[in-house]
Amino acid sequence: MYAVIKTGGKQYRVEQGDTLAIERLDGDTGATVSFTEVLLVGADDATHVGRPLVQGASVTGTIVEQGRAKKIVVFKFRRRKNYKRKKGHRQYFTRVRIDSIAA
Repeated sequence: MYAVIKTGGKQYRVEQGDTLAIERLDGDTGATVSFTEVLLVGADDATHVGRPLVQGASVTGTIVEQGRAKKIVVFKFRRRKNYKRKKGHRQYFTRVRIDSIAA
């Protein structure tokens, strides 16, 4: 069984047992989170597509880790104009393990 969920402005295809890094959620390590914005639920025999959400469907998971991604460098410049700006950024993320999918 799989589902497509929406969180943090992005959509993810998840199955039971998957681990994924998503935009930061509030909660400590070991806390349970529930995703109610389920766009699609599929199994071997049938697929339920929401309009826009599947009614009564939810996906539950456990927070495995709260962390920050690797640093990316943002570098702007204009050639021949003596203009250079260098900036770094590390995005916060939450690693979640999917425990169950309820249709």
